Amino acid sequence: MTQPARYIMIGGFLGAGKSTAVLRLAEHLTQRGQRVGLITNDQSVGLVDTALMKSHGFDVEEIAGGCFCCRFDSLVEAADKLAAGDASPDVFIAEPVGSCTDLVATVSYPLRRIYGERYAIAPLSVLVDPLRCERVLGLDTGKSFSEKVVYVYRKQLEEASIIVIHKSDTLDEQRRLRLSNALRAEYPNATVLLASSRSGENLTEWFDLITATALPETDAMPIDYDTYAEGEALLGWLNATVRVKSPDPIDGEVVMMDLADRIRADLAEAGAEIAHLKMTMTPDHHDGRIATLNCVGGDYVPELSQSLAEKMRAGDLIVNLRAEADPDFLDTVVRRALQCEPSGTGTPGAITLEVTHAEHFRPGRPTPTWRMTDAKTLTPFSDES
Repeated sequence: MTQPARYIMIGGFLGAGKSTAVLRLAEHLTQRGQRVGLITNDQSVGLVDTALMKSHGFDVEEIAGGCFCCRFDSLVEAADKLAAGDASPDVFIAEPVGSCTDLVATVSYPLRRIYGERYAIAPLSVLVDPLRCERVLGLDTGKSFSEKVVYVYRKQLEEASIIVIHKSDTLDEQRRLRLSNALRAEYPNATVLLASSRSGENLTEWFDLITATALPETDAMPIDYDTYAEGEALLGWLNATVRVKSPDPIDGEVVMMDLADRIRADLAEAGAEIAHLKMTMTPDHHDGRIATLNCVGGDYVPELSQSLAEKMRAGDLIVNLRAEADPDFLDTVVRRALQCEPSGTGTPGAITLEVTHAEHFRPGRPTPTWRMTDAKTLTPFSDES
């Protein structure tokens, strides 16, 4: 009988660094001779994460139009597509939407119950950005989200088997200990780890844990779907693709940084908290390398995590923005930023930034296909489940 493929889901709120961690795990497994398939997820098309993972040479399927829980059949179909042919993955790594929770009851348990002969389900890991988590837990002051958005954030932590304090290299020893102890006290059923995709700290320990252990069988956490839906709907969503052209070679990273600074400043002035602003720049002629930018809060500095090898004349910029703000306002802010001449790009007026695709909206009410209140009983979802 064929060995079941391992199914690993890495969750966490917007801006926690899930995509970077998924890439590090995929590289780790590939180096050990395992075939890996990646599944990304969003409320709409045009994902930075998909472009980023494909640029690293991995096979990727994207599920748009809803969370894994609401697109359960599409999740299975995505895995089937990746498994087609002679090189079926040994491991599937799935990255759910950053505003989604209740994943164990609506995704992991049904997958194991229906397709247990095909998948060995790993424990659910939930990543946290340390500064965001400190503010949610009341360990630090500063801009955070409203009460119902925080409800979604805390529910993600409540259902986690493993809580990963990501970006641990940004913390001093006192903050590391304080945050770890606070998480262990509030979520005693979870294993709490510090890890950094940038420095490599504790990645092997975490990877060994999720590749060698199984999802525990416990009752599903209680959750109020009205509050969940209201919290998720407070977040505005914007995806845009922008065609960039210039008669002279330009620094694509300068264009990205300038645009991100303008967007962040406008949102901060309006009091709208950024959950995650991320961009990729893909030149028409490149060596497989793309530039990637992230900003995970209104008082964060936008940061380049990948750089281009050389200047460019034309390419495609993808902008994904999630913030606690009206989606129409997000669209206005982004389009206003695109109309400004990027600084340091050569002849004034020469560069053009043309929007070729744009969507902005609030996520709809989550309506999962299944919701199992325990690990054994397969049950269709209902608001009373």
